[in-house]
Amino acid sequence: MGIEKCSFIPNGFNELALCRGGPRLYNKHDVYVGGALARYGEFSLSESLLFEQLLRPGAIVIEAGANIGAHTVDIARIVGPTGQVYAFEPQRLVFQALCANLALNQLSNVFAYQAGVGAQTGSITVPYLPPTETHNFGGLSIGSGPVGDVVPLATIDALDLAHCHFIKVDVEGMETEVLQGGLRTIDRYRPLMYLENDRKERSRDLLSLIERLDYDAYWHFARFFNPGNFAGNPVNDFPPDLVSINVLCVPRELKMAVEGLRRVSSVDETFDALR
Repeated sequence: MGIEKCSFIPNGFNELALCRGGPRLYNKHDVYVGGALARYGEFSLSESLLFEQLLRPGAIVIEAGANIGAHTVDIARIVGPTGQVYAFEPQRLVFQALCANLALNQLSNVFAYQAGVGAQTGSITVPYLPPTETHNFGGLSIGSGPVGDVVPLATIDALDLAHCHFIKVDVEGMETEVLQGGLRTIDRYRPLMYLENDRKERSRDLLSLIERLDYDAYWHFARFFNPGNFAGNPVNDFPPDLVSINVLCVPRELKMAVEGLRRVSSVDETFDALR
C-alpha cells in the first residue's frame, strides 16, 4: 500500500506524509520517529491507543518532550476544542516541525513552547544536531554540554494552570526533575501521568518519587513495529524487540482498574527483567 509523501525541496531534510490521523512533517534522517512515520505512517500506536482510554474531551494535558508532535496531535484531538495541551520541545528545528504539524492538523487547542522542563526555571543548553545527518533526534539529552542553543527552562508549577488531568514526560532521563518542578500541581490536581523510564541508572529515583507521591505505577512497553500499520508495510526495519519503555502512574485514591499492564512491585524493579 505505502503512504503518500511530499518533499518540498530537492535534497531537503524534511518530508511530509499522509499518516494515520492526518499529515505529519518529519525529518527523513531521523532514525526512530521519522523512520517510523516514513515507513509505516504511524509512530508507537499503542501509546496513542492508551491515551484514548485515559483522556476525555475537555482534559488539560502537559507534555514535556513533545518532539515533532507525533503524539501531541493525537492527544489534542482526543481532548478536543474544549481541552488544552501544553507542549514543550527544546530543540529548535524539532520545535519548528512540531509547530508545522499543529498547523497542518489545524489544532488551535495546543500551546507550544520552545523550552525544556525541569525542577526549576532558568535556562539550559541544547546541543545542535545537524538536520542533514542521521540521528535519533528524540534521544538527545539536553544540558549535556557547553555548546548549543540556550533555551528557557520551565517548570510545570510555573504554568499555574486552573486544572491538570494528565502529564506526559519523555525527556531522556530528566523525568524526575520534571516532576520535582511540578509537585504543587501534582499535589493539587492528582493527574494521571505517563513517564518514560528507560534509563536503569535513573529508574530508582523516578520510581521512588512516584511512590512518595502516593501513586501506583504500571509498566507499558510500546513496540515500534505494528504489523497492522497504516502503510500496510509487513517488513519490520527495527530490531524485533525494540520498544518504548514507560510507566503509567495512577493516584492511589482513584482505585482505578488498570488491565493489561504489570504493576511496578518495587522501586528497585527494572524493565529488562520483565520484557
